[in-house]
Amino acid sequence: MWILWQHCLAGPLLKMLERGKPTRRQKQIQEDWALAERLQREEEEAYARHQKPPQSQPAITPFSKFEERKTKEKSSKVNTVTKFFTPSTKTPPKKDNTFDSQSTPSPSSSSSRHPSADSDHATREFIDFLKPLKSGREIFKQCRAFTESMVYKREMGADELSECVQDFYQNLSDRLHTQFKGSTEHVESVMDAVEKYMMTRLYKEVFCPETTDDEKKDLAIQKRIRELHWVTIEMLCVPVDEEIPEVSDSVVKAITDVIEMDSKRVPKDKLGCITRCSKHIFNAIKISKKEAASADDFLPTLIYIVLKANPPRLQSNIQYITRFCNPSRLMTGEDGYYFTNLCCAVAFIEKLDGQSLNLSAEEFDLYMSGQASPHWPQGASACTDSPGNSALSHVHKRLDLLTGLGERQDRVIEKARQLESDLIDWTDEVEQKVQNVLESFPQDLPNPATSTSASAIDSENVENELLPPPLQPQVFAG
Repeated sequence: MWILWQHCLAGPLLKMLERGKPTRRQKQIQEDWALAERLQREEEEAYARHQKPPQSQPAITPFSKFEERKTKEKSSKVNTVTKFFTPSTKTPPKKDNTFDSQSTPSPSSSSSRHPSADSDHATREFIDFLKPLKSGREIFKQCRAFTESMVYKREMGADELSECVQDFYQNLSDRLHTQFKGSTEHVESVMDAVEKYMMTRLYKEVFCPETTDDEKKDLAIQKRIRELHWVTIEMLCVPVDEEIPEVSDSVVKAITDVIEMDSKRVPKDKLGCITRCSKHIFNAIKISKKEAASADDFLPTLIYIVLKANPPRLQSNIQYITRFCNPSRLMTGEDGYYFTNLCCAVAFIEKLDGQSLNLSAEEFDLYMSGQASPHWPQGASACTDSPGNSALSHVHKRLDLLTGLGERQDRVIEKARQLESDLIDWTDEVEQKVQNVLESFPQDLPNPATSTSASAIDSENVENELLPPPLQPQVFAG
């Protein structure tokens, strides 16, 4: 099993090492910078027009009105951003209110014509973050221009979109390193804010795009995990005792965190869910073993958590993080370490076989087909010293008892149906015999005319009405 985990670990690491050296797409970068420069020129022209004092103008001809309307439409595209970075002409300039006049994206952006609440909130947070920075205006313009340009690249493949984003990250990071003179922490904080702003607005366009088979992979891994529902803690040699309340709570929290990953939009937030899940796993192992957990204990437990949680759109989330997360975060730190282990866990689940669980091929096939369920007698498993083995044996005894009761119930139902069939047959037989007897011995019924005349023997007695009534018994109270 350890050799298989090492093999699973090598793939994601090589992929992230390649991601650390993004491919230079010079043509794409030049187009993005050209768009940013054009927007900057339009903003400066609009600002210059606003600063000119009003002058008396002659009567406006219809053509002049058309030119004026065209100019207003052009200036409205950059008017909102201009208000962010230019002081008001009516009030004295304030250092802290440079960005106050804009809290929503420009209406010229196709991606923001119907902005969501999350996009608006991310834009406001990004503006508030950039206010203290000297180059905040320039950073915002670049990010906004790049986000707008990405909206028109929906037909591109996922890898090409990823390269565009990674190239933008790399170029902006290099410029920030030059500006802040090697202040890595400052650069990372700015890059985190840039990633949150951009990916919140681009989430619908770049998450599980139609040009990929991410959705098909999601369905495949969900089906695979459902088929492996029978895998137990003992089979994976997970050193966790869920009978301890604290351990059980940590397991539930870990499952909740890995499921919650799908509800986040920003790659950093998705990584945060993975990190919290992993810390709950380490806490559960520490309480169960009463000592610090090791990497050999962590990966099997993470596999067990993924099998129990069956997170929604697991492959799409992993691909989204790989493609659009800040590469420096994946290459270093605990977030990158835990994410690599999650990729290894998913790869292990996809390649899981009987040998990985110390089972024969026949047993594995029976469990996968549902024809049998795993039974681990005391001392027969590879992890006989596991605290949960006795509990598992107790569960299996109860399952055996339920199986026996089910078989007895089936027999009782079968006997009852047989008895019902016998009763029906007996009733038919009796009716047939009675019918045969009646046919063999016909009854001599009296003639109705004869009986009528016999009963009217006293009909001619006229004195019948003078007869006394019949004697009735009388009761005397003594």
